[in-house]
Amino acid sequence: MLTALTRLCCLAILLFTSAEVLAQSPVRVDPLVGSELPAKPGPHWVWVNDIVFHHMADGKAFLVDGDSGKMRGMLSTGFGFNGVVLPKDRALVISPETYFARGTRGARTDVVTLYDARKLSPVTEVAIPAKRAGTLPMIQNTALTDDGRFLLIYNFTPAQSVTVVDMQSRKFVAEADTAGCAMVYQTGARSFFSLCNDGTAIVIVLNDAGRAVSKTRTARLFDPVKDPVTEKAVRLGSTWFFASFAGDIVPVETSGGTVKAGRRWSLTTPAERAAKWRPGGLQHLAVHEGSRRLFSLMHQGGPDTHKDPGNEVWVYELGRQVRTQRIALKDIATSIAVTTDAKPLLFSIFIGAQKLDVYDAGTGKFQRSVGEIGFSPSTLVPY
Repeated sequence: MLTALTRLCCLAILLFTSAEVLAQSPVRVDPLVGSELPAKPGPHWVWVNDIVFHHMADGKAFLVDGDSGKMRGMLSTGFGFNGVVLPKDRALVISPETYFARGTRGARTDVVTLYDARKLSPVTEVAIPAKRAGTLPMIQNTALTDDGRFLLIYNFTPAQSVTVVDMQSRKFVAEADTAGCAMVYQTGARSFFSLCNDGTAIVIVLNDAGRAVSKTRTARLFDPVKDPVTEKAVRLGSTWFFASFAGDIVPVETSGGTVKAGRRWSLTTPAERAAKWRPGGLQHLAVHEGSRRLFSLMHQGGPDTHKDPGNEVWVYELGRQVRTQRIALKDIATSIAVTTDAKPLLFSIFIGAQKLDVYDAGTGKFQRSVGEIGFSPSTLVPY
């Protein structure tokens, strides 16, 4: 039997020998995931935004390749994270973020962080007023104007307004008052609208300095009592498509400098509506521009279940406003998104599950699940 002293000596020799071997061996440093991404993003990459309900001081954004099922990178994005925004050239990843001096308390700092899209490392920060809305993540909390010049960020303190950041000078330049109206929906290079609590919208036009030079109120777009719409709209060209609680699509046309409601149409037949089929979820609509198809996450539920997860995705041809497909999901979902290419993928996530499901958007065939993605995945932003 070895004495305690002998064992101690042997351990010391082992540690010394190991240190000497390591010192003489070439050092191999494995790169971090996403430390150097390809110059051109893959057609089926998607950002999975995670508010991280378990510990909201450290939001996350995960970059996933839908074809390989691999995570390509991750960002740490601060308190009450909403989601990333991608400019058209994809050179940056834009992330409005909030931080507190003591982690979960103390002095608050709001910034817009610009990340290098290849290295996923911060390039710079733009300080903004500490007013960014702390809501359940919603895609239209933040948006770029159509020309990419101004970043628009919805504020709620509970006063409502929109922060305007000049992406050219990388500075906060203005704040537009939107009292009683929420979210930002782009309508052009210098204009957007916000939905108001009476069913109308306020339309704001910015000048080249980013300041509001015009504010107009639209006619009523929907009845907020009889059948309100969710704020989770998707856009195709000059039209925003909103879904009502009961299951109607309310197109909002924005061409010609005006914002007005188009002709409503239903996602369901009378029999399907009687069977309580309706849209619902956190991000329950998606649109594919090339094929002009609308995807809607559907479930069976009673009134006011517009936030419930869905177990099917119904696909519609927008030109004829008819359903062409029903996709039965492998698992329930609260958010869906579709890639923009000619052979698109359909992504789905459930805020209560740590995975991403991938489908062929053309056939509806399930492709794969990508596990260990986030803690409470909330919204999706395809490249």
